[in-house]
Amino acid sequence: MPAEAFDLDRVWAVHPRVSIRPEPFGALVYHFETRKLSFLKERTLLDVVAGLDGVRSARAVCRGAGVAEADLLRYGRALGTLAASSMLVAVAPAEVAA
Repeated sequence: MPAEAFDLDRVWAVHPRVSIRPEPFGALVYHFETRKLSFLKERTLLDVVAGLDGVRSARAVCRGAGVAEADLLRYGRALGTLAASSMLVAVAPAEVAA
C-alpha cells in the first residue's frame, strides 16, 4: 500500500506479531515475522500507533492523541508506511462489529 493511500477513516490495529518499545526519541517497532525494524521519531506518533486498538478509526486515534487537523496528512503518510511494511493491519468491518 502506498503511504499516500492510507485510509485514516478505516479501523487499524498493530499486527499481533509486532512489538513496540518506547525510547526517549519515540519508539522502536519490530515485526517478529518479517524481522523489520522501524523507528518512530516522535512521541505523538508513538501515542497514535499504540492507540490503534482495532475499534476506532485512525483519524479518531490521531485526534485523541492531539494531532492537529493540519498534521493529519503527515501522520497518514507515516501510518501508511507502517501499514505497507505490515506493522499495522486493517480491521474488517465485521471484526469491529463483533
